[in-house]
Amino acid sequence: MRRRAAVLFRRTVRLATVLAVAALVASPAGAEGQDKVIRIGFQKYGNLILLKGKGWLEKKLQPLGYGVEWKEFPSGPPLLEALNVGSIDFGHAGETPPIFAQAAGAPFVYVAHEPPAPEGEAILLPKDSPIKTVAELKGKKVALNKGSNVHYLLVRALEKAGLKYTDIETVFLAPADARAAFERGSVDAWVIWDPFQAAAEVATNARTLTNGSNLAPNHQFYLATRKFSDGNPQVIDAVIASIAELDDWAKTRVTDVAAELSPGIGIPAPILEIALKRQSYGVKPLDESVVAEQQRIADTFFYLGLIPKSIAVATVVRKPAS
Repeated sequence: MRRRAAVLFRRTVRLATVLAVAALVASPAGAEGQDKVIRIGFQKYGNLILLKGKGWLEKKLQPLGYGVEWKEFPSGPPLLEALNVGSIDFGHAGETPPIFAQAAGAPFVYVAHEPPAPEGEAILLPKDSPIKTVAELKGKKVALNKGSNVHYLLVRALEKAGLKYTDIETVFLAPADARAAFERGSVDAWVIWDPFQAAAEVATNARTLTNGSNLAPNHQFYLATRKFSDGNPQVIDAVIASIAELDDWAKTRVTDVAAELSPGIGIPAPILEIALKRQSYGVKPLDESVVAEQQRIADTFFYLGLIPKSIAVATVVRKPAS
């Protein structure tokens, strides 16, 4: 019995040791010698995926005792849902996903934004479509990613053309599925953002019915959970400072950026160059005018019944350090 107990004890100790080592290896924080991490959500296109590749943020956070855990998302809405449930601490999205998330009670704050890039989103038509004006979309099927940045572009374009949102048939599809439906003629128009917009223009000779110019600013926002932002202001400042450095590097190196992004996105670099030339650079805190623009989107969506309640955007904007 004693020998059996001793053997069992040794096996238990070995198993505990193996599990402890495995946990240490699996932990991103442990791998970097850090006891804390910031979990950052990124999409395949944009500054955060470039920042991930550069490794600049990891170096900037080392003195603060923080590492970085990167998590990829296909678009803004699922990224905001991850913020909502606490799976990530920081991320980025276009104008519309934060509106839906705030209306759903997600505990986040706007941290910063990039300047407007209205040409980086558009309503596209097949090359041989007889449609010439937005007004001619009445009764037509229009594909878009629900809750994405282009949702507001569609609403504003219809409004300007004298149409109601209910005058068209919306078909909610993710970009890949929407592209397939667009190419086989299952929908009459597609509302989409770069780089998918540029890819469709080149590959299918899609026509632009209208883009965001004079309709929707198309900001890119950086967001954080309120808990992480309030508890770790220095970490958030370091992330924004790294994004600013990336902005300065990227804005004059379009060809280099396109080459870096191409393998991960699966879109040829020359097409990405088209999209990158429509992108904006210069990360900064939200000012009153940007907050007012977001509030207009929120009010419009509430009026249309797209969100369940009225929201005040200013209440979820990070206050600058005093």
